[in-house]
Amino acid sequence: MSVEQALMQRSNSTCELCAADNNLNVYNMPPTADGSTEQAVLVCKTCLDQIEVPDTMDANHWRCLNDAMWKPVDAVQVMSWRLLTRLSVKGEVWAQDLVDMMYLEDEMQQWAKATESDDSAATSDHKDSNGAALLEGDSVTLIKDLDVKGANFTAKRGTMVKNISLTDNPEQIEGRVNGTRIVLLTKFLKKA
Repeated sequence: MSVEQALMQRSNSTCELCAADNNLNVYNMPPTADGSTEQAVLVCKTCLDQIEVPDTMDANHWRCLNDAMWKPVDAVQVMSWRLLTRLSVKGEVWAQDLVDMMYLEDEMQQWAKATESDDSAATSDHKDSNGAALLEGDSVTLIKDLDVKGANFTAKRGTMVKNISLTDNPEQIEGRVNGTRIVLLTKFLKKA
């Protein structure tokens, strides 16, 4: 059975991201795509065009990832994470909320970040208190108790903040602490 046939069977002949049923293509997941079904997803032409040219991403089209991210297929989860991360960088708060809900095993998280971090690393000016580069989706630890204005709580030293988002200001990141999305100063953070 060919990879395309196997993917058609796995996805019931629909796009694994948006569920469209026409113009379907095999997309091999970079950077280590080996041509197997485990490292490929079946996507429609609309999804493929936006994956290959990120500047053309239509945020409303990608709301379908709310369903796709829960599929029990590693490649679909990784692609969903990558796309949601791209959207959150462009300011789509709903996409960041979905990224915050996702849980990927360590190996899958590394795979998801493999190409994304290459893009981010070249442009990331965000550094933690020790000078380590911070990338989209990293985890950090607070090195000081911080009073959170407007939320009436103190973010305690040692608190882990997962799946951070970078901001336009290299001295700030965004993350979720005690269920509240807040802006944190990088000088009070240590990369986990």
